[in-house]
Amino acid sequence: MTQPLNRRQFVTNTALAGAAIAGAPLLRAQSNLSGDSIKVAVIGCGGRGSGALENFMDACKVLGIKPEIVALADAFEDRVSGLAKKHGVAKELQFTGYEAYKKALATDCEYVIMATPPGFRPVHFAAAVEAGKHCFIEKPVAVDPVGSRAVMAAGEIAKKKGLGVVAGTQRRHQKGYLENKAKIDAGAIGEIKGGVIQWNGRIPWIKERQPGWSDTDYITRNWLNFTELSGDHIVEQHVHNIDVAIWFLGRLPVSALGFGGRARRVTGNQFDFFSVDLDFGDDVHIHSQCRQLTGAYGRVGEMFTGTEGSCFGGGKMNGKDVSIAEIKLESDNAMVQEHVDLITSVRAGKPRNEAKQIAESTLVAIISRMSSYTGQMIRWVDVTENEKSPFFAYKCPVDPLTFEKGAITLPAEEPPVPGTA
Repeated sequence: MTQPLNRRQFVTNTALAGAAIAGAPLLRAQSNLSGDSIKVAVIGCGGRGSGALENFMDACKVLGIKPEIVALADAFEDRVSGLAKKHGVAKELQFTGYEAYKKALATDCEYVIMATPPGFRPVHFAAAVEAGKHCFIEKPVAVDPVGSRAVMAAGEIAKKKGLGVVAGTQRRHQKGYLENKAKIDAGAIGEIKGGVIQWNGRIPWIKERQPGWSDTDYITRNWLNFTELSGDHIVEQHVHNIDVAIWFLGRLPVSALGFGGRARRVTGNQFDFFSVDLDFGDDVHIHSQCRQLTGAYGRVGEMFTGTEGSCFGGGKMNGKDVSIAEIKLESDNAMVQEHVDLITSVRAGKPRNEAKQIAESTLVAIISRMSSYTGQMIRWVDVTENEKSPFFAYKCPVDPLTFEKGAITLPAEEPPVPGTA
């Protein structure tokens, strides 16, 4: 963990960013409220961007709307051209480079899908809000406390502009989870007193450095394995389970105390595993556990124990019979439903805004990582209110705007080591 910004640097940077967004005109939300077509841009054309675009197009099909792709943007030409070829997008609608997002947002797109590495999300989201676009922001939305709070601030401006914002936490749009949440709220398992949330699997992928790649090329193409762009897998991946815990409990944790380590990873600077105690107050603790290791037992999910029963995420529930309203969804695929929910909310004149929700869940994952990296307990107020805390103004050393200005300095490919022998 590098040294955090001092308070003067943080206040100055935040003030400048806030002024840039707040000073923009409050544009009318760009949306075809009654037409049968919809214009979309994609920023980040890798695997998740490609998948999210397919989900968006499927959502349009469900709603009887014709999607029109008006911009594809990515740092790398091969990513853009590959997706453009798949969907027949003209060359003049393809933009490359680290400032390509600005060109995409300058088009007449109504909706924008953001699926670049998470480290870029605060900058891209703020720019999209300034441009008056409805946003699908893939999770997580930041890699440090400064970025998380920036997303919250931009989300408030989006709300004032009447812009829709939906995040890629698809469990909140999945029938089983929605039903179990409703049953918990109705008292099916009583008061939740504890639980375990897990994402134990393998490393999704790695990109080894190739001849001719610059440091900038390498960290961007191998972003999943560098904390500065992914947030580490506890943020990039396990945020799903952390988000479910916050959602089901209906509140944020008061502190995180964790540990972790690395023994197998071959690229980047992240941990192989994390084990974190999330203290939600009132003697309620959730054990947050995640691991990326090939050849080890895998389990992904959530389990909560209440005073009168138990619940497994969106699955089996043991508790009292309760009555809830029927939950009707347009799609059985939650990753399609989240786009349906975004589009229908905008067209109904009641745009959903999940910016604060996903920024908070991301920040909980971040303090869990920071606690594990440093060996220190980190309180929620330390990254949201207590400006004297060394964690409040912490910002990852590779700033996303540096990519637009020129070459970055590659972080060391070794993990943090907390404490002393």
